[in-house]
Amino acid sequence: MKRSEINAIIKDFENLLEENSFVLPPFLSFTPEDWQEKGHEYDEIRDNALGWDITDYGEGNFDAKGLALITIRNGNVKDDRYTKTYAEKIMMVRPGQVSPNHFHWNKMEDIINRGGGNLVFRLWNATEDEQLADTDVEINQDGRHYTVPAGTEIVLRPGESLSLYPYYYHEFRVEPDSDAVLVGEVSMCNDDESDNRFLEPLGRFPTIEEDEPAYRLLCNEYPDAQD
Repeated sequence: MKRSEINAIIKDFENLLEENSFVLPPFLSFTPEDWQEKGHEYDEIRDNALGWDITDYGEGNFDAKGLALITIRNGNVKDDRYTKTYAEKIMMVRPGQVSPNHFHWNKMEDIINRGGGNLVFRLWNATEDEQLADTDVEINQDGRHYTVPAGTEIVLRPGESLSLYPYYYHEFRVEPDSDAVLVGEVSMCNDDESDNRFLEPLGRFPTIEEDEPAYRLLCNEYPDAQD
């Protein structure tokens, strides 16, 4: 991805957050120059990958297969300095965009439509060899428990949420003629390095072509502390 594309996505994301009156913590407005001066008091952000995160899943077609997200808070299952047992994210999904099929070995999460258009999910159970099972899936949606055939579309309208358990394959998308969706996630600790199982092998962070200065640093780009 070009840096100019990433900058434009982040600004678009900021506009969607403002439209939905979702206010971010101050560190999410830090510039790259600000980060050059930040000391160890901000290590929780660096160590737990808080902040801006844009992915094209290594395929170079963000508009078709991509996700813009912010990790607002997170613990760390590998570092006992950080004792939070939970995480929170906010995401932007554009019309026509798909977040591809995956599950988590450990993380349970609730996905919430915070505003905009409709978010369309499909879920499957995982088989023992981590493929898609052709078995009914138990759905827990805003206090309602029911069962659907594997791969059934589940539409989340603004305000609605869906609980996702370990070994639940899930993909989600926004319909092409819809508005962009602001998506919330409340979950157990997030560990993108070792707790994502994509059905098809995919990349995590984009390869960036630096065609203009960065507007915001991504969560894997922070410089070391300066004190």
